Amino acid sequence: MDSGRLFYFCPMENILLFDDPSIRGSLLPFAFTRPIADFRVGILKISEKWEKRSGKSVSFLTQDYLQKKFPRAEGHLLAINGAWLPDEKSLEAIENLKEDESLFFGKILLASKIQPGESNLSYVAEKNVIQIQGEPTLIQKTWNIFQYNGSEIKKDFELLTKGRKSKELTDPFTKVYNPEQVFIEEGAIIKAAVLNAEAGPIYIGKNTEIQEGSLIRGPFALCDHSTVNMGAKLRGDTTVGPHSKVGGEISNSVIFGYSNKGHEGFLGNSVLGEWCNMGADTNTSNLKNNYAPVKLWDYTRGGFANTGLQFCGLMMGDHSKCGINTMFNTGTVVGVGANIFGDGFPRNFIPSFAWGGAAGLSTFQFPKFEETAKAVMARRKLEWTDTEAEIFQKVFDLSRNYRIWEKNS
Repeated sequence: MDSGRLFYFCPMENILLFDDPSIRGSLLPFAFTRPIADFRVGILKISEKWEKRSGKSVSFLTQDYLQKKFPRAEGHLLAINGAWLPDEKSLEAIENLKEDESLFFGKILLASKIQPGESNLSYVAEKNVIQIQGEPTLIQKTWNIFQYNGSEIKKDFELLTKGRKSKELTDPFTKVYNPEQVFIEEGAIIKAAVLNAEAGPIYIGKNTEIQEGSLIRGPFALCDHSTVNMGAKLRGDTTVGPHSKVGGEISNSVIFGYSNKGHEGFLGNSVLGEWCNMGADTNTSNLKNNYAPVKLWDYTRGGFANTGLQFCGLMMGDHSKCGINTMFNTGTVVGVGANIFGDGFPRNFIPSFAWGGAAGLSTFQFPKFEETAKAVMARRKLEWTDTEAEIFQKVFDLSRNYRIWEKNS
């Protein structure tokens, strides 16, 4: 990207990434625990994309209970829809935006300027509406995360590697196809693997490890401090977020970070949040036997909605886990803080803080959940803070109505 593009914005205007209320509900359970702009799509989070492309600092306008962890800056700000995945055309679209104008795509607000002291975006309706030329890329449904992931890896790869030189690959037993599209950061260790970047780039982050016998096809991203276990088969359009471990077979999936799918088993067309763990030989179905479009739980409707997709696997919220040999049916949504185990296929919608599986569900009571979360984070030398506890307690309360068994107890 031309460095001159860093001067599109007024020097005083940093970026405020806001949660669009018309979109946020469709992005649960992931939006329960983070602003939309904190989603990872491609190599980078949405907030990191805006930060790197604009050269400006970013902050968040989100739910009150999330605001402490994801603070908001004050002053002259350019408010941008946090679901918007930027490219160079995005910067051009907001280059000449005036104080009395708001940029829209149809009825979706994309950008508007905020003056000091203005706490929300309620005044936007009073501004002149400017419609963007062309169609912006927006994350409006959970499946958009894996749907757009391959193209976002390509965009982020160019953004992160332009003008830089990859670390040299010294292992004589690793085979690379199309090495110009493979970038290896410092500290990465690769042994006896196959890296095929003919269909798209492969990005290997800092202090990562790819163990013997791993087969990787691009577009693919392995973020900092993550590990690919021996014999893994990682297909294209897949991102493994930071501090994660993966093995078995993964296809067109996104792991936000700090999560493990370290054993055999298949994960396809799926999204895992942070601090998830997939038991050994866990499998997800991503295609119905009759090849019909997949239906997925929609929090805004309180029921299942047609995705229009033939391939759609598992959506799993933060701090959810499953036991060995778990079988997830096509189009399953698991909320936050759930613990799934047992024989048979669990329900296609498992509410937050559920405990059990096909044989029945009970509530994973918050003190027990918190005990587990503390232990899991301590293994990574991270602390379960009061702020984290407040967020997950709020999610526990917000999700109570979905745990229908509590009403009958």
